Amino acid sequence: MFKKLCLIGVGLIGGSIARAARDRDLCKAIVAYGREIDIDNLKEARRLGVIDEYFINLEAAVKDADCVIIATPVGAIEKVLCELQPYWSEQAVYSDVGSTKGNVVDAARRVFGYLPCNFVPAHPIAGAEQSGVTASVNGLFDDKRLIITPVEQTDPKATATMQQFWHRLGAIVSIMEVDHHDAVLAATSHLPHLLAFVLVDLLGRKDEQVEIFKYAAGGFKDFTRIASSDPTMWLDICLANKQKLIPLIQQLKQELDKMELALENDDSQKIFQTFTYAGQARQRFLDQLTN
Repeated sequence: MFKKLCLIGVGLIGGSIARAARDRDLCKAIVAYGREIDIDNLKEARRLGVIDEYFINLEAAVKDADCVIIATPVGAIEKVLCELQPYWSEQAVYSDVGSTKGNVVDAARRVFGYLPCNFVPAHPIAGAEQSGVTASVNGLFDDKRLIITPVEQTDPKATATMQQFWHRLGAIVSIMEVDHHDAVLAATSHLPHLLAFVLVDLLGRKDEQVEIFKYAAGGFKDFTRIASSDPTMWLDICLANKQKLIPLIQQLKQELDKMELALENDDSQKIFQTFTYAGQARQRFLDQLTN
């Protein structure tokens, strides 16, 4: 499908793209670009056979590439686009894997003065708490959602190319408007991660005086699993999508205030109704996963 795929960043997502693309014979050559500080991870990626070659010189990395995917944290994407701008090729298709899309589109417009028609913003809804190329796996995207967020300027052919690429990587591809993507992901991903971080931060400080974690059950482990995620990556995501995240935090505060009041008043009906509706809503979510 591609003669040369260049990955800017070869961690969990970038490495998993490379593994799946190689397994499905989608690229003749796969290379990665990283900074000097990333050299050990780049060497490991080549040793594992995830990539064919790595570069710390961007011009050399993207030379003759017909597909370039930015697989860095969202906070680094604008800097990457600035570095890419002198070597941008009309013969290639460009994309990213950022968890927020509005800031990526805005960054591209700031760098280029417009949104290049061959840049196709995308977001694979797949991942794990681990990071680095050693965490990458071949089937990470199998039957996982992949959202592409083209804008009016995006070339339909470029969009179709990335749709086909991600479909062949195993993903279930959807098209969504940028703003809608960020609103949906703020509710389903960004807020839950924020809650997990804040809750474990709260209980961790209490655990220093009381043996809370010693007696925590499996439910605590399940609920707080995502608090083990990369803090730098999630700092970038939360700041990038704060306009969608802050209203949700405010709504959650209101719901917690209602629950506090219900507990104070022994309002068992209100508490039971809340728990019951939440259980039904979660079951609807589970049903959608099996359809």
